Amino acid sequence: MVLAIILICIILLILLVSWGKVNPFVAFLIVAIAAGLMLGIPINKLMASVQKGMGDIMGKLLIIICLGAMLGKLVAVSGAAQKIAEVLVRAVGQKHIQWALVSAGFIIGIPLFYGIGFVLMVPLIFSVVYKYKLPAVYIGLPMLASLSVTHGFLPPHPSPSALVAMFHANMATTFIYGLMIAIPAIIIAGPLFARFLKKIPSEPLATFRADELPPEKLPGAVNSFLTALLPVILLMLSALFPYLGIKDAFVVKLIAFLGDPSIVMLVALLVATFTLGIKQGKKMGTLAGNYTDAVKDIALILLIIAGSGALSEVLTASGASDQIADQLKALNLPPLLLGWVIAAIIRVSLGSATVAGLAAAGILVKLVTKSHVDPNLMVLSIGAGSLAFSHVNDSGFWLFKEYFNISIKDTIRSWSVMETLVSLTGLAGVLIINQFVK
Repeated sequence: MVLAIILICIILLILLVSWGKVNPFVAFLIVAIAAGLMLGIPINKLMASVQKGMGDIMGKLLIIICLGAMLGKLVAVSGAAQKIAEVLVRAVGQKHIQWALVSAGFIIGIPLFYGIGFVLMVPLIFSVVYKYKLPAVYIGLPMLASLSVTHGFLPPHPSPSALVAMFHANMATTFIYGLMIAIPAIIIAGPLFARFLKKIPSEPLATFRADELPPEKLPGAVNSFLTALLPVILLMLSALFPYLGIKDAFVVKLIAFLGDPSIVMLVALLVATFTLGIKQGKKMGTLAGNYTDAVKDIALILLIIAGSGALSEVLTASGASDQIADQLKALNLPPLLLGWVIAAIIRVSLGSATVAGLAAAGILVKLVTKSHVDPNLMVLSIGAGSLAFSHVNDSGFWLFKEYFNISIKDTIRSWSVMETLVSLTGLAGVLIINQFVK
């Protein structure tokens, strides 16, 4: 009966978002309340469970996601992202431009949210396409594969960061595992797959060509690279510290504090505010405006995450999560594979990778605890599943189609297949790593 109720709730969530066009946050609230009533939570305690779930997850993630958005916005508006891409293209020459753009997309995609990265990098792709007269989809899709992989696999992006919090995984360990999986996923779904796409006709719309900053207004290459990658550097140093053998209690506590993802993002933003802001002649008032705009850009993401926390808490408070975990075990499906399957099904149905990942995580939280599966790998398994087969109900699908001005058929055989290859490669990577960390 419990599984039937959960299935009804998932179908309701899918119908509300995809068919009813209801705001995902509102849909999550409706489904959470409906689930609580059907699962027997006393009506006078239901809203307390909803509020607790929202508060618990936002308390862990609000700082990371907001500061990450601010840093990404600054990397974009300062010209640091443009500088990174230009340096890479200049370094490898025309023959390897595609690989340079893939590298640029990966580096820029780590601090940037997907939507910002897409809008920022597509004009660069078009400028290369027009300058060297190259096939747009062949050149552009691999870079967008990089952005997609970082969005689905690597903190501090919203979905993987939220899953880390929900499964009590380690942010730095998840990042390192994610990096190990991301590189082959990008290569397979990017440059290798793009070889079959050279003949797709594409006339990128001139309307979408953004003005580039003049060279004299761009920050230096070293400044751009180090600032954009500072969160990554700090997280990796934090992950490596335990292996140095330092036992001093104060030092251990200090590193634990400095290695906290919230502190890492705060330090990175403060450094970027100086190196890419004040040092480049920008006023604090202008930077404050940029940061405000950045938070506005991710407001809906924050609300969706809060809504998913409400549903997760309702399932936990009602005891449904325990029953689901026990019943799902009877399927004899490995937990990591189960996480991928559930996320993939929701992704195909709803379109949103973030919603798919968070909804799947809400169902599997208790299963992870009871099965003793590596929580870092479960984060990545669900992240991979949440990227499966983007199609007409996904905003990313339409962004790609409209920017590159291609048909729906060609969008499916390029964009949709690319996303599916990323998803399958991610699952394979998770299963391989799992064999070595058991």
